[in-house]
Amino acid sequence: MASKKSKKGKRYTDAEKQKIVDFVNAYNAKNGRGGATNASKKFGVSQLTVGSWLKKGKTTAKKKAKKAAKRGRPAGRKVKAVVAASGGRTKILAALGKADKLIAAKRKELDALEAKFEKLKASL
Repeated sequence: MASKKSKKGKRYTDAEKQKIVDFVNAYNAKNGRGGATNASKKFGVSQLTVGSWLKKGKTTAKKKAKKAAKRGRPAGRKVKAVVAASGGRTKILAALGKADKLIAAKRKELDALEAKFEKLKASL
């Protein structure tokens, strides 16, 4: 009895995909084009699959940049979220108080540096 062939295609890990995409980008940078074709031959992946990985990477980067712009932050910058469930308001308020004290100390330090700067500038 012959074994049943799987209905699903080969699954690639993110590392494998990235390796292939990097190969394509490097090849295209060097030669202008033809990276997907050569990657298809070298790695045994269809050109359509390689193209979809390339396209997905571009759209993902664009979406991240667009979302970040909407939030008023530069793209690729992660923001640590304070989860209320992990500590509630008490921890959040404590963190705010700590941040406020740190800001006040830095302002005091900045004022001292500015005064020193003005004194040196006046001595010229």
